Amino acid sequence: MHTRLRDGAEFDLVRRFLDVWGDDAAGIGDDAAVLPAVKNARLVATIDSSVENVHFRRDWLTPAEIGYRAAAAALSDLAAMAASPLGILTAIVLPETWLADADQIANGIAEAASGCDAKVLGGDLSGGGELAITISALGAAQRPLLRSGARIGDFIYVTGRLGGPAAAVRAFRSGASPQGKHRGRFAHPIPRLREAIWLAQSGISAGIDISDGLVADLEHVAAASDVSISVDLEHVPAIDGVSQLDAAGSGEEYELAVTSGSELDTKEFERRFGIELTRIGMVEKGAARVTLLDRGTRVASPSGYLHFSK
Repeated sequence: MHTRLRDGAEFDLVRRFLDVWGDDAAGIGDDAAVLPAVKNARLVATIDSSVENVHFRRDWLTPAEIGYRAAAAALSDLAAMAASPLGILTAIVLPETWLADADQIANGIAEAASGCDAKVLGGDLSGGGELAITISALGAAQRPLLRSGARIGDFIYVTGRLGGPAAAVRAFRSGASPQGKHRGRFAHPIPRLREAIWLAQSGISAGIDISDGLVADLEHVAAASDVSISVDLEHVPAIDGVSQLDAAGSGEEYELAVTSGSELDTKEFERRFGIELTRIGMVEKGAARVTLLDRGTRVASPSGYLHFSK
């Protein structure tokens, strides 16, 4: 049940969202969301923003895809921690020029949430100059997976095939239409929540979701764990039509990179989830960094996505 809302343009818009969300929303209308207590688990919380002309452009994606991607990015952070979703909170800055598309944005958010068995628990609405969607995702995990757990001698694995989102963005920026597979990976990433929980149960030691690029995100693991990481470029799984070097630098993948002290059953993983799990390198003793090797020869690493650059 939702709390009854008073009259007014803002609350009429909230009611529009609630009509779209239906059973995908719960308990909206009070000052804060109320969650059930979770026994024998720890609360995991994350927040992620998607801003017009920074993370997307209006002519690249449909309104529903924009809403979906914003929610999927936050839910992917729960996957990185091997947490089960409890729900999401949504804060939207909605310019007047986007009002007609509000229902479609809400549809996209609902699609991402329901696909991960998460409810929309509440949020905030504001006017502004550019569309911005901020999603807080809440989850629970018995043993949250951290970036700091990698140990010398661990194997490194990655889920899926990389490179599609970066290829799509390159095509958009050049004025071309991306290949269908590339656009699909950019417009409709899938948070690897079930996969992460299976991997955690298989004993992985550290993990991260790939949002800034494989090499760039593994650098976070190297720094947090104070280890050196070597990645074999020839083993990096690339989507069709993309080089392995470009795949290693592609951001907004929302696949998982994990470390494990023992070899993982890659065939069983693919049988269960329909995507690949590929061993791509090792955790080694040395300075906290990532070294990219092409058949044993060190090559320059792609920079990945930089949120702030000079």
